[in-house]
Amino acid sequence: MKYKRRQGEQSVFQKWFLNNRFSIVLLNFLLFFLVIWLFNKISFVLNPARLFVSAILPPLVLAVIQFYIMNPLVDFLERKFHVPRFVTIIGLFLLVAVILVWIINTLLPIVQSQINSLIKHWPHIWNNATLAIQNELSDPQFHSVKNNINGAINHAQNMLFKSSQNAINAALNNISSAISVITIIFMTVVTAPFILFFMLKDGHKLRPYVTEFAPKRWQKSFSQLLYEINAALASYIRGQITVAFWVGIMFAIGYTIIGQPYAIALAVLSGFLNLIPYFGTFIAFIPSIVIAIMISVPMLIKVLIVFAIEQTIESRVISPLVMGNKMAMHPVTTILLLIGASSVWGLWGVIFGIPIYAILKIIIMRVYNYYRRVSQVFAEDKSASLTTEDAENKN
Repeated sequence: MKYKRRQGEQSVFQKWFLNNRFSIVLLNFLLFFLVIWLFNKISFVLNPARLFVSAILPPLVLAVIQFYIMNPLVDFLERKFHVPRFVTIIGLFLLVAVILVWIINTLLPIVQSQINSLIKHWPHIWNNATLAIQNELSDPQFHSVKNNINGAINHAQNMLFKSSQNAINAALNNISSAISVITIIFMTVVTAPFILFFMLKDGHKLRPYVTEFAPKRWQKSFSQLLYEINAALASYIRGQITVAFWVGIMFAIGYTIIGQPYAIALAVLSGFLNLIPYFGTFIAFIPSIVIAIMISVPMLIKVLIVFAIEQTIESRVISPLVMGNKMAMHPVTTILLLIGASSVWGLWGVIFGIPIYAILKIIIMRVYNYYRRVSQVFAEDKSASLTTEDAENKN
């Protein structure tokens, strides 16, 4: 009764602006776009900051990825067996060095030779595959379908040729850009291990340190926010890398068993592209299909069987076991997010779209829940829920 009497005493401004959900939403949208407009107007001031961030971002991202892979073992050994963090970190660095030496001496030459051979013979493989498809469609019943497929093949071939030609021309015309890219790669490889070392050594102290900057009454909530963001990033990075690794292993075993040419190179490509959710494996599967079509129909059937087995194991065993449902993202949301992020930011959008979305979702939901608790806009919902609880308690 008090709430209804107070609501009746509200002025028109309070009723339709201050305590109206629709007006509040419009006001928030207005402020959001106003901030974007202001940042756009002072972009010349922010350019040095943008250049600074773009310079430190590659080694920082590489160190963060390695941190989320190694840190669970460092924490486990320190907590369970009281092994000093420094000792575990040095041991992990030595293990990584041994693995890199093995990859460079054993696996890399095999992959490099297969990739070079695949690039060299790809035009011949593509032509043979298109001829095989055209021969299969030589039946008069497939006449209309044949014309459509021929048009699609020619279009794809022209697009691949133009893309490769543009990439070569850009590389030849922008020597300075190529040098800058090489410099960035070199600086990333050199500086990332140092960043990683100190992240592993002192990373567990970061959340309490950052929490101290928040006001006292917000420190507990802010610490929980940082914990949820860290858990979401850790789940995504570890899950994607683990699934990609096992996808590469499964394809390498399957392609080797059926005698698929360039088996290791195709498996490595599948593993890397599997870092792109939903689309990566299918993109990497295209070269394998083309090569199988060039060889024979039985080889095509074998490749399809390997792909079906891999997808079944990945979707039914590996992904649920590794990823679970920790990201709490619907597949439709993920697909739409990848399409939108790729159209805006290209490859970087595909790689970082999902973790950025997960972070923003956590922050927005916590801000929204806090707003629901303290705002008078939702007072009616609160009173209704309290009335329902009282009625249930009486019953």
